[in-house]
Amino acid sequence: MFLGSFVGIFSNGVGVNYGRIANNLPSPSQVPNFLKPLNINRVKVYDSDPKVLQAFAGTSIELIVGLGNEYLQRMSDPQQAQTWIQENILPYLSQTKITCINVGNEVLGADDGETTSYDTYLLPAMKSMYAALVNVGLNKQVCVTTAHSLKILASSSPPSQGVFREDMVEYIKPILDFHTQVNSPFFINAYPYFAYKSDPDNVRLEYTLFEPNEGTVDPNTNLKYDNMLYAQIDAVYSAIKALGHTDVEVKISETGWPSKGDENEAGATIENARMYNRNLMQKMQQGQGTPAHPSQPIDIYIFALFNENMKNGSTSERNFGLYYPNGTLVYDLGVQSYALPRMDYSSSHKNVSNKYV
Repeated sequence: MFLGSFVGIFSNGVGVNYGRIANNLPSPSQVPNFLKPLNINRVKVYDSDPKVLQAFAGTSIELIVGLGNEYLQRMSDPQQAQTWIQENILPYLSQTKITCINVGNEVLGADDGETTSYDTYLLPAMKSMYAALVNVGLNKQVCVTTAHSLKILASSSPPSQGVFREDMVEYIKPILDFHTQVNSPFFINAYPYFAYKSDPDNVRLEYTLFEPNEGTVDPNTNLKYDNMLYAQIDAVYSAIKALGHTDVEVKISETGWPSKGDENEAGATIENARMYNRNLMQKMQQGQGTPAHPSQPIDIYIFALFNENMKNGSTSERNFGLYYPNGTLVYDLGVQSYALPRMDYSSSHKNVSNKYV
């Protein structure tokens, strides 16, 4: 028997990341049935696995499809991008609600040399992908974007002084121009957890968890922030404005909190993970914008649906899931539980490496 409990807690502005770097997850065909009673109607995946795209056919779930970093150079070629659209998007659109293609993940500003070689291919791949959609008349139905980490920022505090790293501006400025031209959102992966983990003595835990706290005031705007995530969002907006854009919407493509970590991973506990996601959901239900953009709805994707046992790195990397692979909640969010059908398991689930930390 599998228990789910997010009934009514997920609002229209909330989706979930469905990562599959694991060998013990429910089969893709079971996941839509798993999500449906939980009121989750938006999902972001990290590849274009036919089994996943077919699994969401005939559902009302909106799907963001990922294109791995290793494909960027090839997709810079318009003909290869057209072929990719023909093979990975067109066959499924009549039944699967694909709304966006996320081209690459955290390409810019990464610490590891593996991804920096993709910097020059990112925008050409995005442009080729968009042109391919135009050619088949789908550019109004399917948007094109990419997800960035907060490492592209040189400064995020106070939020009004948010700026991009100087070495990233040559890449980000034309990407922002592209977003304006095609009316697509700027995706950012924002994790207050990592700020707390890196400096637990000076970063207030309550401020990162949306718990009651004295907050902080931006001295330039006199706006008060009672949580770090909203401050991070406004810092990104400030950085975008500094490059001459006020017409690009920021969306949170990943945010979450790990329920378990190594000894040196401060704050990675079940209770903190529960508080972060519970409080975030409550914020979303209130429909409030950030202090600097109060009328702009906040759009987020929680990371992640399942714990992923084959992810590299520290223990926390394998423990961001809302659910264990057997379908039980990692922690209680205080809402009613419902029995779900028994799931089948596949022997192996692998997808493009999703989060670089």
